[in-house]
Amino acid sequence: MHQSINNLVSIQNTLKIENLELNKIRIIAVSKTFPINEILPLINHGQIHFGENKVQEAIEKWQEIKQDFKHLQLHMIGKLQSNKVKFVVPLFDYIHSLDSLKLAKKIAEEQNKIKKRLKIFIQINIGNEEQKNGIEEGDLEEFYKKCVNELELDIVGLMCLPPKDDNTKEYFIKMKNLAQKINVKELSMGMSNDYLDAAKHGATYLRIGSKVFGNRN
Repeated sequence: MHQSINNLVSIQNTLKIENLELNKIRIIAVSKTFPINEILPLINHGQIHFGENKVQEAIEKWQEIKQDFKHLQLHMIGKLQSNKVKFVVPLFDYIHSLDSLKLAKKIAEEQNKIKKRLKIFIQINIGNEEQKNGIEEGDLEEFYKKCVNELELDIVGLMCLPPKDDNTKEYFIKMKNLAQKINVKELSMGMSNDYLDAAKHGATYLRIGSKVFGNRN
């Protein structure tokens, strides 16, 4: 069996041991930088959700594969620039990094052109870090209403990249509270190093790369 499949099964078993409901948690195999021959064993194993963070790389890797495997769900998990949206909307199924009104308007515009609606997460700057993107907690409700009511975006949940400190659990709890406040069901949080804590605190999408595919070069 391919190593990535062993790794994925091991993650699933870890979640099961903690009595977490696997049917409510989706693992996104973050395949950025890995070639398609490293990804195919997982596709053939039945993995559905994959994450990429660079648009050009995703187009080169996934355009043909998605023709052959129409059930696959591709997640844009990286910073998304407005000028790249026209390439993202036709190929991807989810956007995890909606972080501004300008970007929201551009997504709405491109979706309308091809009559397609992506599932979208609003990125929250949960640690108020200057170097990170995301909506401030205090602006969330107004931003969410604009996205849904004015732009008719399908906002399914919230996403965060918490600070690398010892308070990860607190950030995850905060995220869960924010999701409840605006009544969205999905939470995209938790990566290879903290996925278990994230899952214990309400994450429904885990973005796991190196723990599945191994270390990147």
